[in-house]
Amino acid sequence: KKSRSPKHLRRMETALRSFRVLKGLTQQQVDNFMNSYIIYDLDWKDEKMMTEKLGPDYQNRVGECLRDYYSVLNHMCALGELEKMYIPPVMDLNATIFMNQILYEESIAEELQLPENAKVFDLGCGRGRVAAHMHMLTGAEVTGLNIDHDQVASAIAFTHEQKFPNNFVRRDMNDLPLPFADEVFDGFYQIQAMSLCKDIPKLCDELYRVLKPGARLSLLDWASLDAFNPEDTHHQDLMRKIKPLIGAVGTPTPKSLADALESAGFTILKANNASIDGLQSPLIERAEFFFRTVRIGLRGAVKFGLLPAHFNTIFDRFAQDGDAFIEADKARLITTSYHWLAEK
Repeated sequence: KKSRSPKHLRRMETALRSFRVLKGLTQQQVDNFMNSYIIYDLDWKDEKMMTEKLGPDYQNRVGECLRDYYSVLNHMCALGELEKMYIPPVMDLNATIFMNQILYEESIAEELQLPENAKVFDLGCGRGRVAAHMHMLTGAEVTGLNIDHDQVASAIAFTHEQKFPNNFVRRDMNDLPLPFADEVFDGFYQIQAMSLCKDIPKLCDELYRVLKPGARLSLLDWASLDAFNPEDTHHQDLMRKIKPLIGAVGTPTPKSLADALESAGFTILKANNASIDGLQSPLIERAEFFFRTVRIGLRGAVKFGLLPAHFNTIFDRFAQDGDAFIEADKARLITTSYHWLAEK
């Protein structure tokens, strides 16, 4: 099945709802959002620094910060083409961000090779819009897992409205084991969620447990590439700017994630940068231009008292350092469109 027609009226209604939520944020919610950025200055692999900054219970503190971050961020993203909260691989240079998302999701549906009446697991499901599209494409029942109550509530409401069979669980992916029986899913996908995982090898073991024999697993994620030099001070500076922008805690590499999958028992079928010519910058630049334009409009509205001042605070922080993301992508230091396909 193909489903490529954006529902413009529904998108406008969604954007308006999110705008109202953002307008009604309390000062505490704004403060929590701003304070949540501390985790993006850290990395899972540096446990000593995690403990120093967040305390011995740092895993739960990261979870709290993620909830504070995404409960606001998902509404900012819903104002434009990023309701699904990811910049997709460049599948078509002439297409919008939204249409490139559609094209990439169609490729997931094709490569998973799902049977009839399949059950599929979506990790980091956000507002459930990708899960909805996956059901429309394949007829599968999708189970989504996400840490943020606000996004899960949106996913459930949308699914009920559309009368889809999908279901959603609010849970931190780092609270293992996963809340599912052995060998229950016919397929798995995730989009840019793995950097939030504290122990990727352990999570891969869990994915192996809950997938049926022969099931396929599709991942799209953030990774540092071979050209990135951790000793180069400019590269370090770019990394410090990019991680808060894309919401990355860990920094996997193509090899580290492939190794974790293979150690769990999966066979790697494909590992590649899914973007045309390995570059996402054409779409990153579109997103950066959109939010730069939004910020100009918001500043004017705040100046004349039409909107509360916190609009400037949250949007300035959210859209900060887009130029660093573009530079690093063009230099092939990092990507958020690395793709792995594996099979149990």
